Amino acid sequence: MISLLIRRFLPENADTKLTRKIYGYVCGGVGIILNLFLFATKLFIGFISSSIAITADAFNNLTDAGSSVISLFGFVLSGQKADKEHPFGHGRIEYIAGIFISVVIIYVGIELLRSSIDKILHPTEFVFNKYIVIILIVSILVKLYMAYYNRHSGKKIQSTALLAVATDSVSDAIATGAILLSAVFMYFTGIQIDGYVGLLVSLLIIKSGVAAVIQTSSPLLGGIPDRDFVKKVEEIVRENPETVGIHDLVIHDYGPNKIFVSLHMEVDGSKEIFVLHDAADLVEKQIAEELGCEAVIHMDPIDVNNPILKEIYATLQKRLSIVCPEGNVHDLRIVPGPTHTNVIFDLIVPAERYFAKDKISAELEKCVSELNENYYAVITVETSYI
Repeated sequence: MISLLIRRFLPENADTKLTRKIYGYVCGGVGIILNLFLFATKLFIGFISSSIAITADAFNNLTDAGSSVISLFGFVLSGQKADKEHPFGHGRIEYIAGIFISVVIIYVGIELLRSSIDKILHPTEFVFNKYIVIILIVSILVKLYMAYYNRHSGKKIQSTALLAVATDSVSDAIATGAILLSAVFMYFTGIQIDGYVGLLVSLLIIKSGVAAVIQTSSPLLGGIPDRDFVKKVEEIVRENPETVGIHDLVIHDYGPNKIFVSLHMEVDGSKEIFVLHDAADLVEKQIAEELGCEAVIHMDPIDVNNPILKEIYATLQKRLSIVCPEGNVHDLRIVPGPTHTNVIFDLIVPAERYFAKDKISAELEKCVSELNENYYAVITVETSYI
């Protein structure tokens, strides 16, 4: 159904921005309709069966409908153009919408927890009928379908909000399945476990909500970029024949379709400056066209034909492979003086090893002095942003 609606409303050769908008509108609109349907049916059977678990699950679906409204609202606002106050656009509103959805999930879990405890302390008779089984099975299938299309669409357009909805839908399907099993169990045994099942379901919902908060807040906190995206950027840069190396790659996320890339492109310093500048321009253009983002490249001229630098670099990398295999050396140069020669370079240390940066630097300083007693290492320590 979602695919048919997408094809119905999405024009051919639509750009990425319009594609995201259509996917957001369709997924949000269908989610509202389905959740309102589930709310009405579950509220009815919850009332006639006197089941607190089913009634709470009904209001869970009503909250999901509200979450779909927030998600839809997020897509509308995130698609607004940049303005004077927000020169990078409004794309991060979608992340905020995803966080709101996650908080709503936690709230519903807490309310269900309270209701379940009350049902345990004050149990009431459970009335079973065939409509309970039918409606709960339909609810599970609907929620699994919603999880499928939201996860598929979320990955396709890289939407954390839709992925959060998909996570919520899976949790809802599990919760409804537990309620169905408890209803069948109570029918055959007469043992009232409605409150205890509601307690378990509420904990699962709270857990999924906390996980969704972490997932959707990561882009706002400056989390590491997608590894496949980083790999594609590096491949594009290294494909250019003028590229000698790449370092200091930084990816700034201002929301979907508003990503900025900055990097240092190492080039042969002996070549014509206009040729190298043209190569950097071509790489920037290629990144923009293939990955849909803006790129800024700083050219780093390298003395590739200097045998002394080659020897120093090889020695440093060999020592670094022992003390910090994940590290890297770049911007290596030498500055001779009357009493000593400065060996200047930048050292990249991964974030998880940054606490040991002094020890790693000391090892490389020792390595430099072993090459020549007149060499003096000047090291700038950095951490990787990817």
